[in-house]
Amino acid sequence: MVKQERAVRTRQALVRAAAELFAAHGYARASLPAISARAGVSTGALHFHFPDKDALAGEVERVAARTVRELAGRCGRSEGSALGALVTATRQLAVTLAADPVTSAGFRLGGDPARRHRAGPLDWWQAWVRETVGRAEAAGELADGVCSEGAVVAVVAATAGFETLGSRDRDWLSRERMDRFWTLLLPCLASRPPTKEPRP
Repeated sequence: MVKQERAVRTRQALVRAAAELFAAHGYARASLPAISARAGVSTGALHFHFPDKDALAGEVERVAARTVRELAGRCGRSEGSALGALVTATRQLAVTLAADPVTSAGFRLGGDPARRHRAGPLDWWQAWVRETVGRAEAAGELADGVCSEGAVVAVVAATAGFETLGSRDRDWLSRERMDRFWTLLLPCLASRPPTKEPRP
């Protein structure tokens, strides 16, 4: 049992170290020796868990996608409307991107030109936003004339933009910035105010 717990901790340390270096230097420039040194383990231990850098990057993306799925699921269950869930999930995602290097790196890896594209957290987020906007449309929550696909584009593009800008300046991922974004966008989207104020 102790050996298994140590293996889990080592794997988590490697994923976090890789995420931090992918975020700081990009996929191509983050070396396996630097990742293992940052995690405080040998390169042999790294290769025991991950055969190569691509496998390690894939695990960063999988962990990030799981985090985003769980976040969106909680918001979907806690809100009375689809638009309310979208607002709350976007706010919570910004907080998570600011605090969690694995989630942030997972988003960034999807757009890294040095790595073959795989389905990552941004792809999953886009699909969830599309499904949630579709539910809002079906429930009559969208204002007349609002194009649902246009709403998806605006929210997903803004999310990706906030993450990119936030990697240089954490203020872009602040509650204040997200509130300003939704204060501008929500009245354009909603046929009526959400049934309750989305939680920050």
